[in-house]
Amino acid sequence: MRNTGRMKRVSTEPSIPRIAERSDLAGRTNASLRRLLVVSAGLFVAGDVLFWAMYAAVASQTGLALLDVPVHDAVVALRSGAVTALFSVFATLTSPIATAVTAALTALVWAVWRRDFWRPGLLLGSMALAAVLSEVVKHDVGRTRPSSADFLQGPDASFSFPSGHTLGTSVFLLVLAYVLSASVASAKVVWATWATAAVGILAVAFCRLYLGYHWLTDVLASIGLACGVAGVAMLVDGMRASFRKRNGQSADTGMQSTAN
Repeated sequence: MRNTGRMKRVSTEPSIPRIAERSDLAGRTNASLRRLLVVSAGLFVAGDVLFWAMYAAVASQTGLALLDVPVHDAVVALRSGAVTALFSVFATLTSPIATAVTAALTALVWAVWRRDFWRPGLLLGSMALAAVLSEVVKHDVGRTRPSSADFLQGPDASFSFPSGHTLGTSVFLLVLAYVLSASVASAKVVWATWATAAVGILAVAFCRLYLGYHWLTDVLASIGLACGVAGVAMLVDGMRASFRKRNGQSADTGMQSTAN
């Protein structure tokens, strides 16, 4: 009987490997939160610097603004029938309205599939913030577009700085990449997700130059704004995760440990 009792006492005590496993998991979670805060702050600062550099260049007509006309002329000279048809379709799919609809559908699918309303809300909130910033900055700067003779998809009387197509699509891709990377533990998948977002952003930026509707500084400023918005979204999500962790709840973040 004493042996049985001893066996019961031993079996009910937590083993050292299990305790170590829990401690290691907590450490990785804390490291992920710290990494998320650093990356989100870095993304916000980098985007802020890029946007204000373009803003100052356009206001003073110095720096990269001096390349606006040469770059515009060079890109227009590259036009060909097949590429124009491809970019015309791409521009339609990445218009502010189309991107907003895509974001809404993505958020709906995510909410139903994952039964999670926070990150879909984060995505839609980021898109709304981007739309507001686009209109505010456009009317503040009041910059005219390139010559309408170079437009390939009809007239556009709105202001040029920043590019609404580039800003909306960039915010969508960046925040979506973050949301998706929060759901995987594979470093390769995370890197592939962010690389795909980067390619998409560069593609829509070049598309706006190719179709003749924007200057180089317009699309660069849009990318800067998008990075700033994405940085804020990631920071908000990280703060929420930190709060949930302190309260003993799940604290998943988008910056998964690459040790897995």
